[in-house]
Amino acid sequence: MKYYLSSYKFGNCVDRLVSLLPAGARIGHVHNARDHTAADATKRRRSQAEEIAHLTHLGFAAEALDLKDYFHREDALRSKLEGLHGLWVSGGNTFVLRQAMRLSGFDRLVHALAQRPEFVYAGYSAGICVLSSSLRYLHLVDAPYDYPYADGQQTIWEGLGLLDYALLPHYDSDHPESADIGQTVAYCIEHKLLFKALRDGEVLLLDEEQT
Repeated sequence: MKYYLSSYKFGNCVDRLVSLLPAGARIGHVHNARDHTAADATKRRRSQAEEIAHLTHLGFAAEALDLKDYFHREDALRSKLEGLHGLWVSGGNTFVLRQAMRLSGFDRLVHALAQRPEFVYAGYSAGICVLSSSLRYLHLVDAPYDYPYADGQQTIWEGLGLLDYALLPHYDSDHPESADIGQTVAYCIEHKLLFKALRDGEVLLLDEEQT
């Protein structure tokens, strides 16, 4: 699997994203990090529509992939993912996104996706934070006790485990969470946790041999 991991939105090297996939590649747009209980439904729909439109402008066949549609339907999600060439996973609340990934079985299926060298996992903010082994460092940034799903009434502190270090987006940036990320950097240093901090605009590009 290849990774296009942006601090915020699409970042400053979208041409590299375009080069990772052929024209017309099918991209699933995962927006469940915006399911948090304080989310504005209108803004949520607008932001997803804007991001799908941008992916379409880049030449991809982008479509919404709502993990809620696959809660307790892991086989159906597996079938859906098999027909995609990549994913775009948006920002929001990392803990809420992690809940959706658990309830849908995505957290198990993603490890099979990681074995597909042509598959691309792309996204930003919460969409990249969730790749780490642990999410405990994020308690300073995202609310860990927000439970928007009836079946997800506990915090999941484990990440997807695809990276062995934390990703800290919005570092030293003009972003509302930048100060909290600065505190998180200090927390990681104090507790000797591996991390990579990204400023908004920066993108981390990886493939399966580099992770």
